[in-house]
Amino acid sequence: MFRGLFRKIDDLLASRRRSIDDELFDDLEELLVCADVSIHTAVRIVGELREAVRRDRIRDADEVREQLKRELVTLLMEGHRPLNQAPSPPAVYTFVGVNGVGKTTSIAKTAHMLKRQRKRVLLAAADTFRAAAIDQLEIWGQRVGVDVIRQKEGSDPAAVVYDAIQAARARHVDVVLVDTAGRLHTKANLMEELRKIHRVIERELGRPPDETLLVLDATTGQNAVSQARTFKDAVAVTGIVLSKLDGTAKGGNILTIQDELKIPIILIGTGEQLEDMEPFDPKAFVDALFAEE
Repeated sequence: MFRGLFRKIDDLLASRRRSIDDELFDDLEELLVCADVSIHTAVRIVGELREAVRRDRIRDADEVREQLKRELVTLLMEGHRPLNQAPSPPAVYTFVGVNGVGKTTSIAKTAHMLKRQRKRVLLAAADTFRAAAIDQLEIWGQRVGVDVIRQKEGSDPAAVVYDAIQAARARHVDVVLVDTAGRLHTKANLMEELRKIHRVIERELGRPPDETLLVLDATTGQNAVSQARTFKDAVAVTGIVLSKLDGTAKGGNILTIQDELKIPIILIGTGEQLEDMEPFDPKAFVDALFAEE
């Protein structure tokens, strides 16, 4: 993932073994912005790098590179954690996000990942606005080998979630993954419906959803940051699932989401196969940003 993505920064630091001066820091800031880091976050990163260079009397470009990597890892480690575990089964994870970000596929990959951890998993097709969405989740469920709780198109999504929790208890399921409609943030009624789903979960479990995971498309740059901000304002988003995290994505939006919104990235999808979902590892991510081709 992202191999060679920050090659330009490496080239910048290596060029003419340049002196460590204000021009270098300005160029670094510009390159971060070009990699989809917001100006606010880029200024913070470069400011902290500049201070570390001054404090530690760094004079070598390679040392600047390593210090920058440390700064990025530190930023991404703020609030970093694995998936929340439920105090008692079933754990319920709701997945939210706009249409087209890879939400249903991410749910299937997460189910596959949990199955490999020997968890019993159930899917809830609470995107009842589109029959195609229900059918798609069922197809994925068959591929992964997990059951799907569904009702007909137009049914109350909260009722589907209620049925899924009851089924999970009866079948001794460990984790319920809830698919929700691709909500446009301008649709207040759809956001209210999502809140209703959460109220049903809290009523049945005696606690909120164990995770409310916002799925973002890594290839959409700063638009992903805007979506994250909107959903955070509307519902209690607890973590991010970043989909389509491959060589086509610039990756800087991850840094911005962590810095400005303080929402931890929990899972990343790195390819098209079921196996291509994994917990987010800040150090491995930063190493990959600077990896050679």
